Amino acid sequence: MEKFVDNLSPMDLMRSEKMKLVQLIIPVESAHRAVSYLGELGLLQFRDLNAEKSPFQRTFVNQVKRCGEMSRKLRFFKDQIIKAGLLSSIHPVVEPDVELEELEILLAEHEHELIEMNSNSEKLRQTYNELLEFKIVLIKAGSFLVSSDNHAVAEERELSENVHSNHSYDEASSLIEQEMGTADQPGLRFISGIICKSKALRFERILFRATRGNMLFNQAPAGEEIMDPLSAVKAEKTVFVVFFSGEQARKKILKICEAFGANCYPVPEDFSKQRQITREVSSRLSELEVTLDAGIRHQNKALTSIGYHLTQWMSMVRREKAVYDTLNMLNFDVTKKCLVGEGWCPVFAKAKIQDALQRATVDSNSQVGIIFHVMDAVESPPTYFRTNHFTNAYQEIVDAYGVARYQEANPAVYTVITFPFLFAVMFGDWGHGICLLLGALVLIARESRLSTQKLGSFMEMLFGGRYVLLLMSLFSIYCGLIYNEFFSVPFHIFGGSAYKCRDATCSDAHSAGLIKFRDPYPFGVDPSWRGSRSELPLLNSLKMKMSILLGVTQMNLGIILSYFNAHFFRNSLDIRYQFVPQMIFLNSLFGYLSLLIIIKWCTGSQADLYHVMIYMFLSPTDDLGDNQLFWGQRPLQIVLLLLALVAVPWMLFPKPFILKKLHSERFQGRNYGMLISSEFHPDAEPDSAREHHEEFNFSEVFVHQMIHSIEFVLGAVSNTASYLRLWALSLAHSELSTVFYEKVLLLAWRYDNIVIRLIGLAVFAFATAFILLMMETLSAFLHALRLHWVEFQNKFYHGDGYKFKPFSFASITDDDD
Repeated sequence: MEKFVDNLSPMDLMRSEKMKLVQLIIPVESAHRAVSYLGELGLLQFRDLNAEKSPFQRTFVNQVKRCGEMSRKLRFFKDQIIKAGLLSSIHPVVEPDVELEELEILLAEHEHELIEMNSNSEKLRQTYNELLEFKIVLIKAGSFLVSSDNHAVAEERELSENVHSNHSYDEASSLIEQEMGTADQPGLRFISGIICKSKALRFERILFRATRGNMLFNQAPAGEEIMDPLSAVKAEKTVFVVFFSGEQARKKILKICEAFGANCYPVPEDFSKQRQITREVSSRLSELEVTLDAGIRHQNKALTSIGYHLTQWMSMVRREKAVYDTLNMLNFDVTKKCLVGEGWCPVFAKAKIQDALQRATVDSNSQVGIIFHVMDAVESPPTYFRTNHFTNAYQEIVDAYGVARYQEANPAVYTVITFPFLFAVMFGDWGHGICLLLGALVLIARESRLSTQKLGSFMEMLFGGRYVLLLMSLFSIYCGLIYNEFFSVPFHIFGGSAYKCRDATCSDAHSAGLIKFRDPYPFGVDPSWRGSRSELPLLNSLKMKMSILLGVTQMNLGIILSYFNAHFFRNSLDIRYQFVPQMIFLNSLFGYLSLLIIIKWCTGSQADLYHVMIYMFLSPTDDLGDNQLFWGQRPLQIVLLLLALVAVPWMLFPKPFILKKLHSERFQGRNYGMLISSEFHPDAEPDSAREHHEEFNFSEVFVHQMIHSIEFVLGAVSNTASYLRLWALSLAHSELSTVFYEKVLLLAWRYDNIVIRLIGLAVFAFATAFILLMMETLSAFLHALRLHWVEFQNKFYHGDGYKFKPFSFASITDDDD
């Protein structure tokens, strides 16, 4: 739906789009085309009017089954193309769509052809592999038989006594059929064959035990990996010849060969016969190679012709299946001539939908038009925010917590700025920020190419958040300039330092400290603080107080957004008895603390703010002494403390009793239930008593309000403390960076050895990339996520809505096959 978000404004994100429930009455002859046009538009979310029916009881179940069967055939074609290695060499062509019935017949023909070719190829391949094994057995086993020609018993061996497997070869049968009748004659016999090398040792041991040692086992490696005829898996194999005597031994050996998956082949004793059979087998192998090559070329040609249209066919079948799935959500009217459907659509899309339905009527040559009208709805509509490439990632961050309730304030508008900024407060280092910026720019520069490729889960997540990464890197550079850290190293970017040493040698810089001789450093932290004895206390104080200021500011923003929600839904009770006391309570305590921090920074006072805040509760009337920052501070603290105490019952008691009074006045003197109007009022507060006409449970409302009040009071303290994670992670990132720089890079640079320096540089680069740029980035990201989900959004955000999911061809993926 990117074509509808080109002129996106911040107000489009502030509130979700106004939605309407509409009803469609579509003639049967126009139904398929109308739903197809709506799928191309992608602005109508159909409601399932047949939810009580199983998939097999719906009207268009046969069409869905046919599409599913065609999808199976297309997946089969794709697997065959990938198996043949032709996917990269095929460039799809676009041709006019064919009718579904024609495509079904065409796919069936192609499938039958491919299955037949695969079957023939498999049989030929199995025969080829068997002959190849036979040839190797003839060569290897023949050497064993030739070496035993000097023995007298060799003359008694007969070829007909050779025991072989069920594989028969016409080429070799003429040489041994004359001796088949002498199989029962006694004498020394042998069985030759081939077995996997990994099984050879166990095979020999089992044979020895089964024959009680009355056998002779010879073996030789095949020399190369061979394709097994049955499993079609390449494996190292060993040729064996087992000499034995007796029919019982023969049966035992055959069973063991079968159990171990050994393939047995007949080898004649006569050397001339061996040579003749070898020549015949080699000739047969050459013929099979030619036949197999011809079959592969024919199959590749068929697959290539299919591959040209495969993408188009798969898209067509997916769309048709989606259309029939949607038609199954519609109901027939009483005349069985029209389909009735209902769905949600944005108000701005009504005209576009009506145009699409009008085109469907004209293109289907229907005599009856499609009726489109707005319905009244009781339930809450879905939530739909128009987003673009830039804002979509921030909206997904908010939706991961919970989808906004219909028309409530959307945190994503503020998350666009606050999320990357809070990340940068924890990650601030302009050297590391530049590294993140380069990564983000690479992803954005390749946006058009990467958006069309299938990426892994991690890369897909990284690519989806490329604009989040961009702002995080820019804010990290900004905060890094304020902290004056470039891979933990300070620079005099904005002028000279305001401090200098006490003498020319600067020997007492770390003990006695420096002296100020000019105006303060114009931007950020003075580089002279680096390495001084007061560096850590300064940065701790700065970052801790800054964290409190940022936290109180963001929490106030959340409470202000709750006012806008209440004002939008015309709920004056929430304004008077939630917004006002919450603002008073939070700012009487932590707003006052923020004011003290700013005054202390501006005046340079040495007041102890811990002491001030603790004794504001313990001894509010005591004299402040040296901790007084301004005139009238003590009476102001007493007033603020009283306001905070008053704000708690203000939040707790009035609202439940007023709701009870309003309910009793509304139904006073009525002995019958109030008729509930089917009209939906989008401007009414969902939590108001309007939705509880027939029943009002005061105890439930009071307990809910009590929980909400206690949660806010305790949360004001815990949430403020939670923002101190900004200080903690910023300090940890800075100290880690310092350790890697001083204890790895500088330590290696002290040695006048190029190898040690290169090792130190490699370790520093590895630590920077994998610890500071990956682990620390992930850590800061998760903590910023928590601050937004919990500390910010719980002040105003319900997040109990559901997403607008229109029927759209653009949202159909390969997984829908």
